[in-house]
Amino acid sequence: MGNHTTESVEFSNIFSLKSLLLKLIGVVAATIAIKGFMIPNHFLDGGLLGISILIHEIYHIDVWMPLLILNIPFVVIGYKKIGKNFAAHALLSLILLGIALNVLPIPTVTKDHFLVAAFGGVFVGLGIGFVIRGGGVIDGLEVIAEYTNKQFGLSTAEIIMAINTTIFLVIAFYLGLEKAMYSILTFFTALKVSDYVVDGFEKLISLTIISPNDQLIKDLVVNKFNKPITVYKGERGNLPGIETISHDCDIIVTVVTRLEVHKMKKAIAEADPKAFMFVQNIKEVKGGVISRQVGH
Repeated sequence: MGNHTTESVEFSNIFSLKSLLLKLIGVVAATIAIKGFMIPNHFLDGGLLGISILIHEIYHIDVWMPLLILNIPFVVIGYKKIGKNFAAHALLSLILLGIALNVLPIPTVTKDHFLVAAFGGVFVGLGIGFVIRGGGVIDGLEVIAEYTNKQFGLSTAEIIMAINTTIFLVIAFYLGLEKAMYSILTFFTALKVSDYVVDGFEKLISLTIISPNDQLIKDLVVNKFNKPITVYKGERGNLPGIETISHDCDIIVTVVTRLEVHKMKKAIAEADPKAFMFVQNIKEVKGGVISRQVGH
C-alpha cells in the first residue's frame, strides 16, 4: 500500500503546475533556438539535437521525428538505471518539445552566423536548463551523463563534452571545419547558460576562513548569517623566514550561495581585517543542514 502511495505522489509531481510551467518555458526556448536560429541557417549543436538537425539537413524530414526516436532508447535506459520518475519527466518533456516544434510558428530571427551561434546557444541553454529545473531532459545524452556521473563520479559536463567532441569531428568531416567551429561555439554557450539556469543564484560555494579571532568569526557566521560551520584544527603562521613560529587556530568552513558570499566576506573583513579567506566552487552537496535548506 505504501509503495502505491509513493508512486502516486511521484506521478502527481510530474504534472505539478511549477514542474509543467518550467518544462513549457524550456520547450518554447528550445523551439525558438531550433526553428528561429539553427535550422534556417543550417547550424548544428552538440548532443542528440545536433544529430537530429544533421538528419534533417540530409533527409529533409521534420526535426522532431529523429529527435524523439533517438531519445527513446535513452529514456528506457533512464527508466531502468535511474528510476520511473526520471523517465516519466524525460518522456513528457520530449513530447512537449515535439508538439511545440510542430505547432509554434517561429520566424527566422537572423542570418548573421555569429549571432546565430551565440543566441542559438543561449536559447538552447535556456531550454535545457528550464526543462531540467522542471525535472525533465530534452537530450538523451543527459540521461547517460547522469547515470555515468552516479557510477563513476565524473561531472555531467565532462561526460557530455567527451561525447560531443566526437559529434563535432563528424560535423567537421561532413559539413566543413567552419560549421564545426560554429557548432562548438553554440554548444559552449548553451552549456554555460544551462548551468546558470540550473544552479541559478542557489549555486553553492565553500567559504574557508582562517583568523586569529576565530571565536569572533564563528559567532558572526553562525549568529548573524545563520549558517552552520565545520571547524578544523590547524596552525597559523609558518611564514618564510619565521617558519618555526606558529599558533594553533580553528579553520572555519561554511557553505553559502553565490548571492551570500560577497556580503559575508565583507562582514568578516570588517570584523577582522587580518582574516584570510578563500572560496571554492562546489559541484554537489548531499545530506546535512545545507541540503535541507536549499535542496529542491
